[in-house]
Amino acid sequence: MCKVQCAKVSVFYEEWNVYAVNNLTLPFQTCSFIDFMRSFASDNNSSVHPKVMEMLMKANEGHAVGYGDDPWTEEATRLVKQQFSRPCEALFVFNGTGSNTMALQLMTRPYHIIFCADTGHIAVDECGAPSKGTGCFMRTIPTKDGKLTPELLAPYMINFGVEHHSQPGAVYISQCTELGTVYTPDEVKALCEFAHSHGLKVHMDGARISNAAAALGVSLDEVSGACGVDTLTLGGTKNGLMGAECVVVFNPELMDEARYARKQTCQLASKMRYLSAQFIAFLTDELWLECAQKANALAVKLRDALLEMPDVTFTQPMESNQLFFIMPKEKEEKLHEKFYFYYWNEAVGEMRLVTSWDTTEEDVDSLIAYLQTL
Repeated sequence: MCKVQCAKVSVFYEEWNVYAVNNLTLPFQTCSFIDFMRSFASDNNSSVHPKVMEMLMKANEGHAVGYGDDPWTEEATRLVKQQFSRPCEALFVFNGTGSNTMALQLMTRPYHIIFCADTGHIAVDECGAPSKGTGCFMRTIPTKDGKLTPELLAPYMINFGVEHHSQPGAVYISQCTELGTVYTPDEVKALCEFAHSHGLKVHMDGARISNAAAALGVSLDEVSGACGVDTLTLGGTKNGLMGAECVVVFNPELMDEARYARKQTCQLASKMRYLSAQFIAFLTDELWLECAQKANALAVKLRDALLEMPDVTFTQPMESNQLFFIMPKEKEEKLHEKFYFYYWNEAVGEMRLVTSWDTTEEDVDSLIAYLQTL
């Protein structure tokens, strides 16, 4: 059997045929089972927030100059800069992989080393795009919780000035990490101070920075720009946007060339208003915080219920909207029949559940109730 997710419809098929989804005739195999399955697999699977969709509809009225010379981009840029205490440039891009590649290309040369956790998104889930885009060697560092520290980086601060060796150039961190853990402001500051003292620059992949800030009860700035990072991906796609990220450049040495890096990494949108308009909604009345708080709160509810089950073992502390744990394989398989989620490490049976801004109390109650029947 093969499983396909399309338009919130889980389709199990065996024979080729034609199947209609949302009044569109698409080539699918004959369905033996159709179920409207709610997803705990990823916050990428969530819908677009109505306020974001409304803003997109407003931006769709009439004509506007392309490539960012429009009032929507001007306003979104102002709102982004308003979030941070340090002067910065805000450059809107299509997606997370592009934002990371752009930022890392901006701060490195091909003879540099980029350090990241062994679970880092740029090393695991971006198909080598940052390596290809920068030409740099990716040095992955084993971590127990997805977080880098000065102590973990220290042994690799070697071979400076030796032409036979790639030179340490940049540090990549994720906020939240790929294991759902969160860097505190003090941890980010310590990491930035260490990196800068050795001449390295720091890029923060903030695909889930909203969830991190909400969990810590701080602003977006307090956990990123104010801590000293050189560049930041201000993520929105995982928190209610249709598809847009923003590369925020804090290091003044990088600002002049940032736009060229965006163009060269294929991240300059001709109809920029459709990216930037999403951030107007995102940053107005702290919609980002409202969405992240809801996702985090439902993750807490789910965690508390799982902790009461004696055959559930958490593999990481739950600090954001992601839960990592192990339960008996037969229960995991049964759960997968009703709810969509990812196995994180199949070798040990580790699974991941992710709550989103549009996850409901009913979604969580339903999952808990089903687990209690197994």
